Amino acid sequence: MFELPKYRKPDFNNKKFKSAPNVRVANVKKEGVAPENYHITSMYPEYFKVNGEWMLTKNSRMDCAPVIVGESRIETKEFRNLSIGDKVIIGRTEDGSEGIYLHANGFVKEVGEKDVFAFRSGRSRETAFSKDYEDLFELLKHEKENGNIVWVLGPAVSFDYKSRRAMSALIENGYAHAVLAGNALATHDLEGALFHTALGQDIRDQDSKHNGHYHHLDAINKARNAGSIEKFIENEDIQEGIVYSCVKNNVPLVLAGSIRDDGPLPSVFANVYDAQDAMRNHAKRATTLICLATQLHTIAAGNMTPSYTIVDEEIRPVFIYAVDVSEFVLNKLRDRGTLEVTTIVANIQDFLGKLSDHLID
Repeated sequence: MFELPKYRKPDFNNKKFKSAPNVRVANVKKEGVAPENYHITSMYPEYFKVNGEWMLTKNSRMDCAPVIVGESRIETKEFRNLSIGDKVIIGRTEDGSEGIYLHANGFVKEVGEKDVFAFRSGRSRETAFSKDYEDLFELLKHEKENGNIVWVLGPAVSFDYKSRRAMSALIENGYAHAVLAGNALATHDLEGALFHTALGQDIRDQDSKHNGHYHHLDAINKARNAGSIEKFIENEDIQEGIVYSCVKNNVPLVLAGSIRDDGPLPSVFANVYDAQDAMRNHAKRATTLICLATQLHTIAAGNMTPSYTIVDEEIRPVFIYAVDVSEFVLNKLRDRGTLEVTTIVANIQDFLGKLSDHLID
Protein backbone atom coordinates (compact mmCIF):
# COMPACT_ATOMS: atom_id res chain seq x y z
CA MET A 1 0.00 0.00 0.00
CA PHE A 2 1.39 3.39 -1.01
CA GLU A 3 2.06 5.84 1.79
CA LEU A 4 3.21 9.43 1.44
CA PRO A 5 6.50 10.23 3.17
CA LYS A 6 5.98 12.33 6.28
CA TYR A 7 7.45 15.81 6.36
CA ARG A 8 9.65 16.73 9.30
CA LYS A 9 9.63 20.44 10.01
CA PRO A 10 12.69 22.16 11.43
CA ASP A 11 12.63 22.50 15.21
CA PHE A 12 12.13 26.24 15.52
CA ASN A 13 12.43 25.98 19.30
CA ASN A 14 16.12 25.36 18.70
CA LYS A 15 18.27 28.18 20.07
CA LYS A 16 19.74 29.08 16.65
CA PHE A 17 16.27 29.70 15.23
CA LYS A 18 14.99 31.60 18.26
CA SER A 19 18.02 33.89 18.31
CA ALA A 20 18.06 34.41 14.54
CA PRO A 21 17.17 37.90 13.30
CA ASN A 22 14.19 38.75 11.15
CA VAL A 23 14.92 38.79 7.43
CA ARG A 24 16.07 42.01 5.87
CA VAL A 25 14.15 43.45 2.94
CA ALA A 26 14.76 46.03 0.24
CA ASN A 27 12.15 47.66 -1.95
CA VAL A 28 12.10 47.27 -5.71
CA LYS A 29 12.91 50.64 -7.26
CA LYS A 30 12.75 49.73 -10.92
CA GLU A 31 10.13 47.51 -12.55
CA GLY A 32 11.45 43.99 -13.10
CA VAL A 33 14.78 44.59 -11.30
CA ALA A 34 15.60 43.00 -7.92
CA PRO A 35 17.52 45.05 -5.32
CA GLU A 36 21.18 44.36 -4.59
CA ASN A 37 21.95 41.25 -2.51
CA TYR A 38 18.54 39.74 -3.32
CA HIS A 39 17.86 36.22 -2.12
CA ILE A 40 16.89 33.58 -4.67
CA THR A 41 14.73 30.51 -4.08
CA SER A 42 15.51 26.86 -4.82
CA MET A 43 13.28 23.81 -5.29
CA TYR A 44 13.46 23.01 -1.57
CA PRO A 45 11.31 24.37 1.29
CA GLU A 46 12.71 27.67 2.56
CA TYR A 47 11.62 29.40 5.73
CA PHE A 48 11.87 33.13 6.35
CA LYS A 49 11.66 34.81 9.76
CA VAL A 50 9.20 37.71 9.61
CA ASN A 51 8.05 39.57 12.72
CA GLY A 52 9.53 36.84 14.90
CA GLU A 53 7.76 33.97 13.09
CA TRP A 54 9.29 31.45 10.69
CA MET A 55 7.17 31.31 7.49
CA LEU A 56 7.19 28.94 4.54
CA THR A 57 6.24 30.20 1.10
CA LYS A 58 3.28 28.19 -0.21
CA ASN A 59 4.03 28.24 -3.96
CA SER A 60 7.75 28.28 -4.62
CA ARG A 61 9.89 27.69 -7.66
CA MET A 62 13.56 27.82 -8.53
CA ASP A 63 15.34 31.12 -9.31
CA CYS A 64 12.67 33.49 -8.00
CA ALA A 65 12.76 36.40 -5.57
CA PRO A 66 10.84 35.95 -2.28
CA VAL A 67 8.58 38.93 -1.64
CA ILE A 68 6.81 39.77 1.64
CA VAL A 69 3.14 40.58 1.04
CA GLY A 70 1.26 42.18 3.91
CA GLU A 71 2.24 40.90 7.34
CA SER A 72 2.00 37.15 6.97
CA ARG A 73 2.51 35.96 3.40
CA ILE A 74 5.54 35.35 1.20
CA GLU A 75 5.26 35.07 -2.57
CA THR A 76 7.91 34.00 -5.04
CA LYS A 77 8.15 36.19 -8.12
CA GLU A 78 10.11 35.95 -11.33
CA PHE A 79 12.22 39.05 -11.84
CA ARG A 80 10.05 40.13 -14.77
CA ASN A 81 7.03 40.23 -12.42
CA LEU A 82 8.63 42.40 -9.74
CA SER A 83 6.81 45.69 -9.22
CA ILE A 84 8.06 48.98 -7.78
CA GLY A 85 7.65 48.89 -4.01
CA ASP A 86 7.76 45.08 -3.67
CA LYS A 87 9.55 44.06 -0.46
CA VAL A 88 12.20 41.60 -1.63
CA ILE A 89 14.02 39.50 0.96
CA ILE A 90 17.77 40.01 0.80
CA GLY A 91 20.62 37.82 2.04
CA ARG A 92 22.75 35.04 0.57
CA THR A 93 23.01 32.62 3.51
CA GLU A 94 20.53 29.79 4.12
CA ASP A 95 21.51 28.55 7.60
CA GLY A 96 19.17 30.79 9.59
CA SER A 97 21.78 33.43 10.45
CA GLU A 98 20.02 36.02 8.27
CA GLY A 99 16.50 34.84 8.96
CA ILE A 100 16.59 32.50 5.95
CA TYR A 101 16.63 28.72 6.33
CA LEU A 102 16.68 26.13 3.54
CA HIS A 103 15.32 22.76 4.69
CA ALA A 104 16.52 20.18 2.15
CA ASN A 105 15.98 17.03 4.22
CA GLY A 106 12.36 17.29 5.27
CA PHE A 107 11.33 14.07 3.51
CA VAL A 108 14.51 12.05 3.98
CA LYS A 109 13.85 8.55 5.31
CA GLU A 110 15.86 7.07 8.11
CA VAL A 111 18.30 4.62 6.52
CA GLY A 112 20.82 2.24 7.91
CA GLU A 113 24.54 2.72 7.60
CA LYS A 114 25.85 2.24 4.05
CA ASP A 115 29.23 1.27 2.70
CA VAL A 116 31.31 4.20 1.52
CA PHE A 117 32.32 2.25 -1.57
CA ALA A 118 29.74 0.42 -3.70
CA PHE A 119 29.34 -0.59 -7.33
CA ARG A 120 26.61 0.75 -9.61
CA SER A 121 25.50 3.58 -7.33
CA GLY A 122 24.66 5.84 -10.28
CA ARG A 123 21.78 5.57 -12.75
CA SER A 124 22.46 4.54 -16.32
CA ARG A 125 21.30 2.16 -19.04
CA GLU A 126 22.74 -0.65 -16.88
CA THR A 127 20.55 0.26 -13.90
CA ALA A 128 17.75 -2.11 -12.93
CA PHE A 129 14.61 0.06 -12.98
CA SER A 130 12.12 -2.62 -11.87
CA LYS A 131 11.73 -1.10 -8.40
CA ASP A 132 11.21 2.36 -9.92
CA TYR A 133 8.38 1.04 -12.07
CA GLU A 134 6.77 -0.70 -9.09
CA ASP A 135 6.99 2.50 -7.04
CA LEU A 136 5.55 4.53 -9.91
CA PHE A 137 2.62 2.14 -10.38
CA GLU A 138 1.66 2.51 -6.71
CA LEU A 139 2.23 6.26 -6.75
CA LEU A 140 -0.02 6.82 -9.76
CA LYS A 141 -2.81 4.73 -8.25
CA HIS A 142 -2.65 6.99 -5.20
CA GLU A 143 -2.33 10.22 -7.16
CA LYS A 144 -5.25 9.43 -9.46
CA GLU A 145 -7.64 10.06 -6.56
CA ASN A 146 -5.53 12.14 -4.19
CA GLY A 147 -3.09 14.18 -6.26
CA ASN A 148 -2.47 16.18 -9.39
CA ILE A 149 -0.51 14.37 -12.12
CA VAL A 150 1.12 16.61 -14.72
CA TRP A 151 2.74 15.14 -17.84
CA VAL A 152 5.41 16.82 -19.97
CA LEU A 153 5.42 15.18 -23.39
CA GLY A 154 7.89 15.30 -26.26
CA PRO A 155 6.85 14.58 -29.86
CA ALA A 156 8.32 11.05 -29.73
CA VAL A 157 5.25 10.06 -27.70
CA SER A 158 3.10 10.64 -30.81
CA PHE A 159 5.37 8.85 -33.31
CA ASP A 160 4.16 5.35 -32.51
CA TYR A 161 0.65 3.88 -32.61
CA LYS A 162 1.04 1.99 -29.33
CA SER A 163 2.55 4.88 -27.37
CA ARG A 164 -0.25 7.20 -28.56
CA ARG A 165 -2.81 4.61 -27.54
CA ALA A 166 -1.15 4.04 -24.15
CA MET A 167 -0.93 7.77 -23.35
CA SER A 168 -4.53 8.27 -24.45
CA ALA A 169 -5.64 5.42 -22.21
CA LEU A 170 -3.86 6.95 -19.23
CA ILE A 171 -5.65 10.25 -19.86
CA GLU A 172 -9.00 8.53 -20.38
CA ASN A 173 -8.62 6.63 -17.11
CA GLY A 174 -7.84 9.62 -14.91
CA TYR A 175 -4.06 9.38 -14.70
CA ALA A 176 -3.49 12.90 -16.10
CA HIS A 177 -4.68 16.19 -14.65
CA ALA A 178 -2.73 18.37 -17.10
CA VAL A 179 -0.47 17.90 -20.12
CA LEU A 180 2.37 20.29 -20.99
CA ALA A 181 3.89 20.01 -24.46
CA GLY A 182 4.91 21.88 -27.58
CA ASN A 183 3.40 22.41 -30.99
CA ALA A 184 5.12 19.29 -32.35
CA LEU A 185 3.52 16.80 -29.92
CA ALA A 186 0.02 18.01 -30.73
CA THR A 187 0.69 18.42 -34.46
CA HIS A 188 2.00 14.89 -34.96
CA ASP A 189 -0.67 13.40 -32.73
CA LEU A 190 -3.38 15.07 -34.83
CA GLU A 191 -1.50 14.05 -37.99
CA GLY A 192 -1.59 10.49 -36.69
CA ALA A 193 -5.33 10.68 -36.15
CA LEU A 194 -5.93 12.18 -39.60
CA PHE A 195 -3.39 10.40 -41.81
CA HIS A 196 -2.02 7.58 -39.58
CA THR A 197 1.45 9.09 -39.98
CA ALA A 198 3.89 11.18 -37.96
CA LEU A 199 6.15 13.39 -40.06
CA GLY A 200 4.92 11.34 -43.00
CA GLN A 201 5.94 7.99 -41.54
CA ASP A 202 3.29 5.38 -40.83
CA ILE A 203 2.80 5.16 -37.06
CA ARG A 204 2.28 1.38 -37.22
CA ASP A 205 4.98 0.09 -39.56
CA GLN A 206 7.24 3.19 -39.96
CA ASP A 207 6.94 3.18 -43.77
CA SER A 208 7.37 6.63 -45.31
CA LYS A 209 4.32 7.61 -47.34
CA HIS A 210 4.33 9.38 -50.71
CA ASN A 211 4.16 13.13 -50.07
CA GLY A 212 3.97 12.27 -46.39
CA HIS A 213 6.06 15.31 -45.53
CA TYR A 214 2.97 17.38 -46.30
CA HIS A 215 0.83 15.60 -43.72
CA HIS A 216 1.76 17.56 -40.60
CA LEU A 217 1.38 20.81 -42.51
CA ASP A 218 -2.00 19.70 -43.83
CA ALA A 219 -3.10 18.95 -40.26
CA ILE A 220 -1.92 22.36 -39.06
CA ASN A 221 -3.56 24.14 -41.99
CA LYS A 222 -6.90 22.41 -41.41
CA ALA A 223 -6.75 23.23 -37.70
CA ARG A 224 -5.94 26.87 -38.41
CA ASN A 225 -8.80 27.03 -40.88
CA ALA A 226 -11.14 25.57 -38.24
CA GLY A 227 -10.00 28.25 -35.79
CA SER A 228 -9.39 25.94 -32.84
CA ILE A 229 -8.19 22.43 -32.08
CA GLU A 230 -11.61 21.56 -30.67
CA LYS A 231 -13.40 22.64 -33.86
CA PHE A 232 -10.82 20.82 -36.00
CA ILE A 233 -11.44 17.59 -34.06
CA GLU A 234 -15.18 18.04 -34.59
CA ASN A 235 -14.86 18.90 -38.31
CA GLU A 236 -12.62 15.91 -39.05
CA ASP A 237 -14.57 13.53 -36.79
CA ILE A 238 -11.39 12.57 -34.91
CA GLN A 239 -12.11 9.90 -32.32
CA GLU A 240 -8.69 8.95 -30.95
CA GLY A 241 -5.31 10.26 -29.91
CA ILE A 242 -3.66 12.21 -27.11
CA VAL A 243 -5.11 15.61 -28.00
CA TYR A 244 -8.56 14.12 -28.54
CA SER A 245 -8.43 12.48 -25.10
CA CYS A 246 -7.42 15.76 -23.45
CA VAL A 247 -10.29 17.61 -25.14
CA LYS A 248 -12.83 14.87 -24.44
CA ASN A 249 -11.89 14.59 -20.75
CA ASN A 250 -11.36 18.34 -20.12
CA VAL A 251 -7.69 17.78 -19.29
CA PRO A 252 -5.81 21.09 -19.72
CA LEU A 253 -3.32 20.99 -22.60
CA VAL A 254 -0.68 23.73 -22.54
CA LEU A 255 1.20 24.04 -25.83
CA ALA A 256 4.30 26.23 -25.65
CA GLY A 257 5.60 27.68 -28.90
CA SER A 258 9.13 27.33 -30.26
CA ILE A 259 11.25 29.16 -32.81
CA ARG A 260 11.19 25.91 -34.83
CA ASP A 261 7.41 25.64 -35.05
CA ASP A 262 5.48 25.17 -38.27
CA GLY A 263 2.13 26.91 -38.34
CA PRO A 264 1.64 26.71 -35.42
CA LEU A 265 -1.61 25.10 -34.30
CA PRO A 266 -4.30 27.33 -32.79
CA SER A 267 -3.93 27.71 -28.99
CA VAL A 268 -0.11 27.40 -29.11
CA PHE A 269 1.40 30.16 -26.97
CA ALA A 270 3.50 32.34 -29.25
CA ASN A 271 4.86 34.44 -26.38
CA VAL A 272 7.39 32.49 -24.31
CA TYR A 273 6.49 34.27 -21.06
CA ASP A 274 2.78 33.62 -21.53
CA ALA A 275 3.69 29.96 -22.08
CA GLN A 276 5.84 29.95 -18.95
CA ASP A 277 2.99 31.42 -16.88
CA ALA A 278 0.54 28.85 -18.24
CA MET A 279 2.94 26.00 -17.51
CA ARG A 280 3.68 27.27 -14.03
CA ASN A 281 -0.04 27.49 -13.28
CA HIS A 282 -0.10 23.69 -13.47
CA ALA A 283 3.42 22.99 -12.17
CA LYS A 284 2.66 24.75 -8.88
CA ARG A 285 -0.37 22.47 -8.35
CA ALA A 286 1.44 19.30 -9.38
CA THR A 287 1.98 16.51 -6.87
CA THR A 288 3.59 14.28 -9.51
CA LEU A 289 5.41 15.48 -12.62
CA ILE A 290 6.35 12.98 -15.35
CA CYS A 291 8.53 14.18 -18.22
CA LEU A 292 8.95 12.07 -21.35
CA ALA A 293 11.51 12.47 -24.13
CA THR A 294 11.89 16.22 -24.32
CA GLN A 295 15.10 17.78 -23.02
CA LEU A 296 14.29 21.50 -23.03
CA HIS A 297 10.65 21.16 -21.98
CA THR A 298 11.70 18.82 -19.17
CA ILE A 299 14.33 21.24 -17.86
CA ALA A 300 11.84 24.12 -18.07
CA ALA A 301 9.12 22.20 -16.19
CA GLY A 302 11.64 20.87 -13.67
CA ASN A 303 12.88 24.38 -12.91
CA MET A 304 9.39 25.64 -12.11
CA THR A 305 8.35 22.66 -9.98
CA PRO A 306 9.32 22.68 -6.27
CA SER A 307 10.15 19.52 -4.33
CA TYR A 308 7.13 20.08 -2.10
CA THR A 309 3.59 21.42 -2.15
CA ILE A 310 0.96 22.21 0.47
CA VAL A 311 -2.33 20.32 0.30
CA ASP A 312 -5.00 20.92 2.94
CA GLU A 313 -2.37 22.70 5.07
CA GLU A 314 -0.15 19.59 4.97
CA ILE A 315 3.33 19.70 3.41
CA ARG A 316 3.87 16.78 1.04
CA PRO A 317 6.53 15.88 -1.53
CA VAL A 318 6.22 16.46 -5.26
CA PHE A 319 7.41 13.38 -7.14
CA ILE A 320 9.33 14.17 -10.32
CA TYR A 321 10.13 11.53 -12.94
CA ALA A 322 12.08 12.01 -16.15
CA VAL A 323 12.27 9.30 -18.81
CA ASP A 324 14.53 9.34 -21.86
CA VAL A 325 16.57 6.93 -23.93
CA SER A 326 19.56 9.27 -23.49
CA GLU A 327 21.52 9.28 -20.23
CA PHE A 328 22.96 12.65 -21.24
CA VAL A 329 19.52 14.29 -21.23
CA LEU A 330 18.67 12.91 -17.79
CA ASN A 331 22.00 13.92 -16.30
CA LYS A 332 21.63 17.42 -17.75
CA LEU A 333 18.30 17.78 -15.96
CA ARG A 334 19.98 17.17 -12.62
CA ASP A 335 22.79 19.52 -13.58
CA ARG A 336 20.19 22.26 -14.13
CA GLY A 337 18.94 22.06 -10.54
CA THR A 338 16.16 19.45 -10.53
CA LEU A 339 17.88 17.43 -7.84
CA GLU A 340 14.89 15.44 -6.57
CA VAL A 341 14.13 13.76 -9.90
CA THR A 342 13.91 9.99 -10.40
CA THR A 343 15.41 9.22 -13.80
CA ILE A 344 14.61 6.17 -15.91
CA VAL A 345 16.60 5.33 -19.04
CA ALA A 346 14.03 3.79 -21.38
CA ASN A 347 12.44 3.91 -24.79
CA ILE A 348 9.26 5.99 -24.40
CA GLN A 349 7.08 3.47 -26.21
CA ASP A 350 8.20 0.71 -23.83
CA PHE A 351 7.74 2.94 -20.78
CA LEU A 352 4.18 3.97 -21.65
CA GLY A 353 3.28 0.42 -22.60
CA LYS A 354 4.33 -0.84 -19.18
CA LEU A 355 2.34 1.86 -17.40
CA SER A 356 -0.77 1.30 -19.47
CA ASP A 357 -0.59 -2.50 -19.19
CA HIS A 358 -0.23 -2.36 -15.42
CA LEU A 359 -2.65 0.46 -14.55
CA ILE A 360 -5.52 -0.04 -16.97
CA ASP A 361 -7.85 -3.04 -16.95
